[in-house]
Amino acid sequence: MSAHTVEQVTAEVIRRLQELRKQRGLSMQEVYDATGIHVARLEAKKANMTVQTLAVLCRYYGTSLAEFFRGL
Repeated sequence: MSAHTVEQVTAEVIRRLQELRKQRGLSMQEVYDATGIHVARLEAKKANMTVQTLAVLCRYYGTSLAEFFRGL
């Protein structure tokens, strides 16, 4: 397993979240309305993400945390 910097992991988490949102044809506003999570701030790296926030988003997108992190 290769070592990743915090910045690399953060960038990959954001990329994966964007991909899940776009695959489902959802706008940032739609995700916010449904979850109360301001994904625009997360995707712009202007807010810190908690595990709880990530869990809520994964649940909303229909994926598990284990699947989300697979291969990271």
